[in-house]
Amino acid sequence: MAIRSFLAFELPSEIREQIAKISRELQQSSLPVRWVKTENIHLTIIFLGSVSEDTIDDIKEKSGAVIERFSAIKIRLNGIGVFPNWRRPRVFWVGLDGEIESLSNLRNELQIELKALGFKPEKRPFRPHLTLGRFKSSLDRDEELKWILDRFHDINSNPHHLNELILFKSDLKPGGPVYTKMAAWPLTMD
Repeated sequence: MAIRSFLAFELPSEIREQIAKISRELQQSSLPVRWVKTENIHLTIIFLGSVSEDTIDDIKEKSGAVIERFSAIKIRLNGIGVFPNWRRPRVFWVGLDGEIESLSNLRNELQIELKALGFKPEKRPFRPHLTLGRFKSSLDRDEELKWILDRFHDINSNPHHLNELILFKSDLKPGGPVYTKMAAWPLTMD
């Protein structure tokens, strides 16, 4: 049986609360966006896709070996935007800054280890972000989007530590995805 899965960090409660507030404000707009439930917002490091149940133990072993080499990573919220651009938006996101190089190194080392299990490394540069929503259709009123991007472009938060990498199982349900922890690895605090 295949298990849809990914490696991610849950957000510290203070950041989650700030994201919830921003998301509530954005949902007042008339933009054609399918908003992500706040409790489902996390920082994905690697999306693994559909994985054979037999491979899960190997993923756990290789991920655990990588995590031992890392300590907790400090991040903070930094701005809001859309991928790929405001003229053709697909994804609404909140950006992150802080120890992004450490986060990128973690992702790269995980990709190297998981490549041995047949996972293809992501070719695009790592741009850590939190997905707030996905556009359901193209925009008629891009002025509203520009106004929102201007209004929220300088949002930020206090720094917080990401201190536990999690292997999540994702079950797609009619009411939205349901995420279940399959394994977790703590990062040491310096």
